[in-house]
Amino acid sequence: MRLVRWHTDDLLRRLDDVIAVYGAAMGYPGGLLETRRGYVAAHAQRSGFRATATLGDVDELLGFGYGYTSGPGQWWHDQVRAALRRDERKAWLSDCFELVELHVRPDAQGHGLGQRQLEALLDEVPNATVLLSTPEADERASRAWRLYRRLGFVDVLRDFYFPGDDRPFAILGRTLPVCP
Repeated sequence: MRLVRWHTDDLLRRLDDVIAVYGAAMGYPGGLLETRRGYVAAHAQRSGFRATATLGDVDELLGFGYGYTSGPGQWWHDQVRAALRRDERKAWLSDCFELVELHVRPDAQGHGLGQRQLEALLDEVPNATVLLSTPEADERASRAWRLYRRLGFVDVLRDFYFPGDDRPFAILGRTLPVCP
């Protein structure tokens, strides 16, 4: 296995694999995955875009993560901004890296790939903070939650609902840099 940094072209070239890993990790149906293709391709063009990937012995995609500089006019940023108090907006969103996706194929989970991807992704990010959203879950049972807590992510918003999604989400954040 090897961990690599991806540029926009790398992610777009492997977009089918990215969507397949995303679908397997999240358990989403095929129809939803097709709509995600456009979002991922658009995200790869945003300012401050960074990505990491874990590749297996025959170059198969085992996991990936990406994000970019969060800013006004971006849907996620504006949804979260509207839910925060003024002081929270300034603290969390004024110089923020948005961790958009971090996934590991289910058959490759439990070996520290997610943590390595996340640490590599956030290494040398010039922003002051990082924010992410994740479905609410039992923090003791969820690998993702345990990873975020282990790396010092704290609650920014809990039981937050994005328009068009009936699941509650948590918005988690931490200051940067992340020192392993």
